[in-house]
Amino acid sequence: MVKILMRADTHVNINVSGNEPKAKCTWSQVMASMSVSLGSMVVGYASAYTSPALVSMTWLLIALANGVPMIYAGRTLAGFCVGIASLCLPVYLGETVQPEVRGTLGLLPTTLGNVGILLCFVAGKYLDWKALAFLGATIPVPFLICMFLIPETPRWFISKNNHKKARIALQWLRGKDADIEDELSAIEKTHIESEKNAGTLLDLLTKNNLKPLAISIGLMFFQQLSGINAVIFYTVQIFQDAGSTIDKNLCTIIVGIVNFGSTFIATILIDRLGRKILLYISAVAMTVALAALGAFFYLKDNKYDVTEFGWLPLASFVIFVIGFSLGYGPVPWLMMGEILPAKIRGPAASLVTAFNWTCTFVVTKTFTDVIAYLGTYGTFWLFGSICFSSLLFVFIWVPETQGRSLEDIERNLTGAVRRMSSIANLKPSPMAV
Repeated sequence: MVKILMRADTHVNINVSGNEPKAKCTWSQVMASMSVSLGSMVVGYASAYTSPALVSMTWLLIALANGVPMIYAGRTLAGFCVGIASLCLPVYLGETVQPEVRGTLGLLPTTLGNVGILLCFVAGKYLDWKALAFLGATIPVPFLICMFLIPETPRWFISKNNHKKARIALQWLRGKDADIEDELSAIEKTHIESEKNAGTLLDLLTKNNLKPLAISIGLMFFQQLSGINAVIFYTVQIFQDAGSTIDKNLCTIIVGIVNFGSTFIATILIDRLGRKILLYISAVAMTVALAALGAFFYLKDNKYDVTEFGWLPLASFVIFVIGFSLGYGPVPWLMMGEILPAKIRGPAASLVTAFNWTCTFVVTKTFTDVIAYLGTYGTFWLFGSICFSSLLFVFIWVPETQGRSLEDIERNLTGAVRRMSSIANLKPSPMAV
């Protein structure tokens, strides 16, 4: 539900008090993106437990808004919560899930996020913005309850010298009949080694760590510069500009269904085909879709009759969303928890997450300006060229992590294996970056 009111058609620009001037919906989107970056930088792991409660508060602020400033406050707080979740969830899953199913389970946050987007699109067709906000306030409640039922990661307990709780947590995660002695011993041994080489912020810039950090940042760059958030936020506006004969609200619902369905398919394929194959498929599909969408707007802007091609914008959107959801949507977040060395994973994950949402801010805020400068067709062709160039990046730089232990991945990227609780590195301070 985080992206409710971030879409250009969700009427953030309504007169909420009867007297307030209309607010710019773009600023609602921008403030949310900016606060996401802030949340990812200052978050501590314990903050993850408060995130669902804060999410409910954000939607209550919006639902009870008597002026535009309250909507802005709600969007800002919502963005902060997304920053917490974006950082903590990949790290938690990376530290608790076995390698053979890490890909499938690692996509759960993305899958559930897309469920939220689909729910927004469907509910937005029938509910006004206040009712939609009240709905958003109720959804996090069961998640808040569940947060108190799951344990911290065993590595976090080990980092706090609580070996008894580490054993209990690992047994709970692996099942009561599972033999956990070897895994627990490995965690304890590697933690002792890591304590002798405790990481600092300067370690982010060492030669061994720069490569995995650059790969993770590169994946986030191509994820956001694909134009996905511009497409999601401005879905209805784009269809209106295209003059599509298909109902615009139906189009958004179709896009939401495709988005969720494709991510669900990705959870099935990712541990069978691997990360790189999905990224290749994703880049090619998005490039083709954006090229076609750009061609449609080029013909339309040059006064060609495109009446017979009214179906093309929706078809291009569907292909684009399928491509993104199969690869560049979930894989960069999954690989962030896999390839960042444990010694620097906390501050590095903060930096990568902040970079991702800063890109979201830039793309969202400049989208209409870029259209004014390049034209709609030029903007989509620009995004398409970026997607195409990502193929080369993946081919040269991105390693395949399918079925490999985190130790093996780290050894190949940095030449060292140091395993400690990366969650313990998530300092609740702006210096986390």
